[in-house]
Amino acid sequence: MIRPATPADVPAIVSMIRELATYEKAAHEVRVTEEGLRDTLFRDKPAAYVHIAEQDGEVAGFTLWFLTFSTWRGVHGIYMEDLYVRPQHRGGGHGIALMRELAEICAERGYQRLEWAVLTWNEPAIGFYDKLGAVNQDDWYRYRLTDEPLQRLAERRD
Repeated sequence: MIRPATPADVPAIVSMIRELATYEKAAHEVRVTEEGLRDTLFRDKPAAYVHIAEQDGEVAGFTLWFLTFSTWRGVHGIYMEDLYVRPQHRGGGHGIALMRELAEICAERGYQRLEWAVLTWNEPAIGFYDKLGAVNQDDWYRYRLTDEPLQRLAERRD
């Protein structure tokens, strides 16, 4: 079963974010708090959204996403920040069900893109996405500013 997250799901979502970060060898980068995530997801105008995969009343996985906008297409799209299914629930169709949910949202709302990133070494995820017919955008580099470099840029006055 796939459903939108509720405030009661926040502890499980934070736990899965930490599990995912550990898997991606980036646990040291996690700074999310339950309070912060609850505010992000459940304010009047949410900054992000989560859908939950549930099996027998247990949270099996989640996807966290937010809206993007394509200047070339002139419409919104979805950027999937994370897709995670707990190891004991993998192979049960939860990943494809979560992806299908986002595709249905795109179709219903007229969004024309569903995008995400995957680590180059994450072969199981790459194989999963390839089977869906997703196309690797290898002609684009992703850039990111965080922490001190982001602060330096914000303070730059030249």
